[in-house]
Amino acid sequence: MKRIIIYLTIFIFFLFTPLNSAVVHGKEKIPDNFADIKDVIPGIVLDIRYYSSYNFIGERIDGYLAAKCILTKEAADALSLVQKELEQFSLSLKIYDCYRPQRAVDHFVRWAEDIKDIKMQKEFYPTVDKKNLFKDGYIADKSSHSRGSTVDLTIVPIPVPRQEKYTAGQQLSECYHPADKRFSDNSIDMGTGFDCFHELSHTLNKNIGPRQRINRMLLKTLMEKHGFKNYELEWWHYTLKNEPYPDIYFNFAIE
Repeated sequence: MKRIIIYLTIFIFFLFTPLNSAVVHGKEKIPDNFADIKDVIPGIVLDIRYYSSYNFIGERIDGYLAAKCILTKEAADALSLVQKELEQFSLSLKIYDCYRPQRAVDHFVRWAEDIKDIKMQKEFYPTVDKKNLFKDGYIADKSSHSRGSTVDLTIVPIPVPRQEKYTAGQQLSECYHPADKRFSDNSIDMGTGFDCFHELSHTLNKNIGPRQRINRMLLKTLMEKHGFKNYELEWWHYTLKNEPYPDIYFNFAIE
């Protein structure tokens, strides 16, 4: 009788525990089917913002021990097809973020709860009250990036122009300003900077110029052609449609 009760308890636990809440803890080892994007696409350009202090928090994010892009092999292989198409026109993908450990997402949440820390507000969320970041959907306790098949990216010309270096404490400029007025990114103009918490970052926003809309549609068309779907509130954010881990949020460090 006792054994039956134990089995019943276990059954009820799994029955009412949602699979999409699973976070993999324990030994911090990259699963076998994750790959360093540089091993798959050697010529791809990396600008891993969360390894640096140039991001909406203003410091390196937990779990980013190296400026690497790690993705599932399925996502990396699909991305290589996008890269091949762009290279025919002297263009390349540039990556801002790939796999993101759950500990990094936890770092975002802790920061968002500290409403007094607004040192990067002028550039990344100039029109948003920090206390509303959760309500407005800019910060959440889970991210598709932690599943390993989501990527934040843009397009750069080849040869790749020089990328401006950010120095902590330098003057900030609103991310929704025209390209010549905001922090200089070496990508083609997408209408806003990366991680711009603003409605102009919505992929299909009609208030950006025609050139910027064309650039966004170029990225969107190629990414969708090769199996990715866009998050409509962020022109840079794409997830592989048939991602291999739709219900698992990994927590191993990037190193």
